[in-house]
Amino acid sequence: MDHSATTPVDPKVVEAMVPYFSEKFGNASSLHSFGREAFEAVQESRRKVAELIGASPEEVIFTGGGTESDNLAVVGSARKMKQKGRDHVIASRIEHPAVLEACRSLEGEGFEVTYLEVDKDGLVSPEDVRRAITEKTALVTVMHANNEIGTIEPIEEIGEITAERGVVFHTDAVQSAGKIPVDVKRMNVDMLSLSAHKIYGPKGVGALYVRKGTPLQPLIHGGGHERGFRSGTENVAGIVGMGKSAELARARLEEDSKRLTALRDELIERVLQGVSESYLNGHATKRLPNNAHFRFSGIEGESLILELDEKGVAASTGSACSSKKLEPSHVLMAIGLNEVEAHGSLRLTLGHENTEEDVEYVVECLEEAVGKLRSISPMWNKGA
Repeated sequence: MDHSATTPVDPKVVEAMVPYFSEKFGNASSLHSFGREAFEAVQESRRKVAELIGASPEEVIFTGGGTESDNLAVVGSARKMKQKGRDHVIASRIEHPAVLEACRSLEGEGFEVTYLEVDKDGLVSPEDVRRAITEKTALVTVMHANNEIGTIEPIEEIGEITAERGVVFHTDAVQSAGKIPVDVKRMNVDMLSLSAHKIYGPKGVGALYVRKGTPLQPLIHGGGHERGFRSGTENVAGIVGMGKSAELARARLEEDSKRLTALRDELIERVLQGVSESYLNGHATKRLPNNAHFRFSGIEGESLILELDEKGVAASTGSACSSKKLEPSHVLMAIGLNEVEAHGSLRLTLGHENTEEDVEYVVECLEEAVGKLRSISPMWNKGA
């Protein structure tokens, strides 16, 4: 129940990758037959990733993961635009740390960053974006779907505004691509970040869509790989794995979305009915098909995770990238929760292998675990 943290690599993805570790070991930049074989495999994967998001293959740059893609998009485009006298960036307060920390690094370089507020469901207002844009704005970055609470943002509307104002627009689609339809042209985005391990591919490989003509400068310098935007010998096996996972995600998207939405809704309904003083975080309907994010009065989320783990249930309190930080989730604070409420939250995210029986078991475990923790909770007993 923690598929937003990562997913198991699909056996078909493993099968596609294996030859590129040994018999097809060529460097994709080499001119001989071994290199050409690797190069062709990379190009075929580029095509498959492009098809998942409605892009052209030449607009896809392979990276080392979603975090690198976010950093390249945010820092690389902002620095390029600064050469044109634009040194203002706009981001939402609920972005992934890969975006927020990149923005903070830009502040250290003299950029001004506007952090947009969200409503109680985690939605960014397109009108807030419109009002925040100035003649100095270089970039707007708003994620497609939030990695913690699952809320899906109005990217198309924001994209129309940025296009009208001539501002570069980036979206982090690491959690959405492969789960809901993603079309870069319809969404009016200039750059879009992806990660393989969120869609049953390998860890350590990602991609960045860059619309033709988008101002961008590299962060990694070297031999000029990936159209000069990301130097370094290509991770051919990983890229092949990402291509295969993108192909499978595209083929399964409609069926998976329908099935997972039904399971998600059943999970949400049963938890809210079965556990007293339980609440749903994030938008009721504008949310990822596999995401259910709750808060429970009188308990602490990390203790709940440990209780569930003893019963074989994997869950999280939020982003796996921030799980070792003790402070409350910046996403939950941004939607108006206090520190106690934020610490009492739990994220459950479904995947391919989950069933109705899993949902039933998880609800039973959750009811038991919440009851146990509340029985020894000073906060809960004081309130009672």
